[in-house]
Amino acid sequence: MEPGNVTQISEFLLLGLSEEPELQSLLFGLFLSMYLITVLGNLFIILAVSSDSHLHVPMYFFLSNLSLVDICFTSTTIPKMLLNIQTQSKAITNAGCLTQMYFFLLFGGVDDFILTVMAYDRYVAICYPLHYMVIMNPHLCGLLVLVSWIISILNSLLESLMVLDLSFCSDLQIPHFFCEPKQVVQLACSDTFPNDIVMYFSAGLLAGGPLAGIFYSYAKIVSSIRAIPSAQGKYKAFSTCASHLSVVSLFYGSILGVYLGSSGAHSSRSSATASVMYTVVTPMLNPFIYSLRNKDIKRALERFLGT
Repeated sequence: MEPGNVTQISEFLLLGLSEEPELQSLLFGLFLSMYLITVLGNLFIILAVSSDSHLHVPMYFFLSNLSLVDICFTSTTIPKMLLNIQTQSKAITNAGCLTQMYFFLLFGGVDDFILTVMAYDRYVAICYPLHYMVIMNPHLCGLLVLVSWIISILNSLLESLMVLDLSFCSDLQIPHFFCEPKQVVQLACSDTFPNDIVMYFSAGLLAGGPLAGIFYSYAKIVSSIRAIPSAQGKYKAFSTCASHLSVVSLFYGSILGVYLGSSGAHSSRSSATASVMYTVVTPMLNPFIYSLRNKDIKRALERFLGT
């Protein structure tokens, strides 16, 4: 973009999912319900795992971390959207936008890495069952989660700080319901080439890398399952991966659908609508996927809720 009408910005405008006045009450009720379900569902998973000593194993340690990150990830975007609908305001301050972008990148990155760590956990459990507890010791589990947070913090800090160097024109309308990094950068009048390079590099390294790790883990898992002689043994081994595989498919499928299908400016609003899948729907469904397909979680939840 050529510099022109550059202004010292104080706020952006979030256009949201729809500008139709009659749809605002419906959107408010729908997203408030989904947000409450997401928070309560994932909170129940965390409390069930922490209260049941039988679930103090690596698989459920990672699941409780995933639930915590999902609560934070959804809380980064939805409360502000609900507030804007309620107050009939589209404004978000410059500092608020940068903060939202930082935490969106942070929790999205941690979510990504935790799913990869969970795939590695299943790989070790199925391919090296006799050495599972030795390999997946508490020290390694804690280290994997810590590294996930450190890498995500550094990446989100880098991308957010680079936005501070951009100059913006008078058009500060973001066709989204939150400060999506790509949409914010596209509003800049100054040269965005360094930002684009960092974004694409981060996407390749922090999304492509973990996805490759998940594919590798499941390739090894499938190979090991095929070597199991009995059909019952194959089913039992695969059933331990089914929930995780469902969540991975939802998360990555929706992200790839959004970013591969949003190359044109005309698709910005449809991209915002599709983003609901990985920012709201997937975190909301995760507790149901794990509790409905996992007898241990079911029993823990029943004991926790006293039913």
